[in-house]
Amino acid sequence: MLGFRTQMPWSSAQASPQEQLCEGTAAVVAARQGMETPLKEVAEAFEELARGMEADAGELRLAPFGETCALVSVLFSSLGMAFRFAEIEYVTKVNDLIGAGKSYRTLSDILDKDIENDSVKKQGSHSRNLRRVRLGLGLIKALFEQFLATDGCSLYDAATTAYGQVCAPFHSWAIRKAVGAGMYTLPSREQLIVRLNETDCSVQKEMRRYIDASSPIIEYIDNLFLSRNISLDW
Repeated sequence: MLGFRTQMPWSSAQASPQEQLCEGTAAVVAARQGMETPLKEVAEAFEELARGMEADAGELRLAPFGETCALVSVLFSSLGMAFRFAEIEYVTKVNDLIGAGKSYRTLSDILDKDIENDSVKKQGSHSRNLRRVRLGLGLIKALFEQFLATDGCSLYDAATTAYGQVCAPFHSWAIRKAVGAGMYTLPSREQLIVRLNETDCSVQKEMRRYIDASSPIIEYIDNLFLSRNISLDW
């Protein structure tokens, strides 16, 4: 479906950390190119990822997960400067997981390794970055849910509520204040639909597809931590 999804050399396990970071960045950049209907393509990618998880007996492989998550950066970008903070952090964390996909097969593998090294919550660990990427996926999902909840709901209201639910509990007062101010720069509901190259009808269909397809992925990640007695309050 998307060229880079089959062209990235995931089988190479000999790349240095610097090379991994560069290739990870390239993957995120590639994700932004040639997407005429980004929302539709992101929804399709998550549906494909969910099917792959089912085919792998409920295991989620890290390499395709990183590739799919890279596409979501385009959705953050469509929200403009208000979510620039989230986009930058999200892309950085995705880059790390894409690089880790060369050495680890599944999401479980990176979490188990960090548990072994007592580094799950350590700054820069793969597990911590996985947790942050999961919050990014959840933020977009919550925003779409709010967007669809009421006809004519403004993007400002949808984004403010979504941020308050998903990210605000983990941010300092200073960050929350800056985000609140940035919300006033969000595009209008109509402008977002145009940026996504959708219509009022099609955008609702594709948002629901993303919500439905990303939900089992988000739940799976949460359960990875909870099943190892790692809380989600961080």
